[in-house]
Amino acid sequence: MPELIVHKFGGSCLRDKGDIDRIGQLVSSFNAKPVIVVSALWGVTDRLMRAANDPHYAGRLVEDLRRQHLRFSPGIETSIHYDKFTRILKGISSDLVILSTEPSTPAARNRILAAGERLSAIVVAHRLQHIGLDAHPVGAEDIGLRLKGKTAAKIVDLENSKLTLNRENIEGIPILTGWFGEGDNGEIAILTRGGSDHSASAFANLLKANRVILWKDVDGILTLNPRWGITSSKVDYLGYGEAMELSIHGASILHPFTVEPLIESGIPMEIRNVSHDVSDEIKTMIGPDISSSTSEIKAIGCKTGVAIISTPKPLKNEFFQIIEEEGITVWSLNSTPSGSRLIISTHDLEIINSSLEDADIEYRTAIISMVGNGIDTTIVNLLNLDTEVISESEHGLRLILDTEDLVGALETLARVNGLAIQ
Repeated sequence: MPELIVHKFGGSCLRDKGDIDRIGQLVSSFNAKPVIVVSALWGVTDRLMRAANDPHYAGRLVEDLRRQHLRFSPGIETSIHYDKFTRILKGISSDLVILSTEPSTPAARNRILAAGERLSAIVVAHRLQHIGLDAHPVGAEDIGLRLKGKTAAKIVDLENSKLTLNRENIEGIPILTGWFGEGDNGEIAILTRGGSDHSASAFANLLKANRVILWKDVDGILTLNPRWGITSSKVDYLGYGEAMELSIHGASILHPFTVEPLIESGIPMEIRNVSHDVSDEIKTMIGPDISSSTSEIKAIGCKTGVAIISTPKPLKNEFFQIIEEEGITVWSLNSTPSGSRLIISTHDLEIINSSLEDADIEYRTAIISMVGNGIDTTIVNLLNLDTEVISESEHGLRLILDTEDLVGALETLARVNGLAIQ
């Protein structure tokens, strides 16, 4: 039996109609059964979000989307997919009308947002059929993908999805919709932005795939996000734990929950550039964690917009309930009868304010995460800055510092560890 590979193509790989032909070339280069997961075409999700947030200004959106997708896949008007294509567009119009009179209708909003992936799957499947591949558009709900949550969800519910999985719809080359699935209430639920990567790894788990390939417009994961103005090299290999740590702290290329469904089965993941031939083997590989006796910093991540909150009282049960219900990440927490101290993202402050009393909040802070094996806390001394180590694990070391010191600290760490290319 040939191996099964899940290929994920995001919006950056779907900018013009020639990109679909490229998808066909890439998946055909492997001696394996392909399963393709797609995001919406480039820019479509942003337009749908703007329309859903203010449907009165949607204007000619539906007609523009129709024209855009027809340009991607000419001839779809005479295909077996056209009825479904038009139903999706009509559904967007109907849901925009609902939102114009009832703005607080999450089901309508989610149906609008999911339409981008549905349209993308149809046009990709149609074009691949045109070039001779047995491709079929398949909605996530058609194979029983379940998410944990009602309207918004962080992760795929793998256990329930295994119970509802319908393999009959996975024929030929399935073109699966990423980013959404069926929520706890039976309505469509949406993952966070970038969640199609997580969809792909979940499909890999459910279908017992041999590997996952995330096709991007970059060569792989860099040792440091280029937004900080420091040139760095590509990371060849990351363990699952290292990849998860880096995704939380600065690797925007990788959704934080992407890796999780792969761990139990040991399914490897590759991040490849859609512009390179398969034979180039330029990629970042993610797989099982490999222990090492030597200290090694593979990559450096950072997260800005962090607040240190101090209170003179212990935290109440109400606080922990909110943290659980809202899925808020707490980077550090120390609560005693004499007082509490915690570190969270600033955008979560409004959510938890009601559960805090007499809180003192320090802004202008950032977290640096050094990812790799056996990193010693003594490396912090090299920075010669007012910093604090907030966590240490087998996969890395986290420290907090003032935002003003961030770039200098990143430059020092990159230089000391040979990550920067001058």
